[in-house]
Amino acid sequence: MAENRIKVKLVKSIIGTKQDHRATVRGLGLRKLNSTSELEDTPAVRGMIQKVQYLVKVEG
Repeated sequence: MAENRIKVKLVKSIIGTKQDHRATVRGLGLRKLNSTSELEDTPAVRGMIQKVQYLVKVEG
């Protein structure tokens, strides 16, 4: 794994969440429950993760 990368995993369903939170999860590249995505570690990505922190888990 590259040094400035973050692995994000969707651990809670987006059913019943706000529309913009669903869009944020999709923007992180997550679709189904337990799907993972490896992203660049940028302030924008960190902000997206913080917005939906109750739905995702950061690995590594």
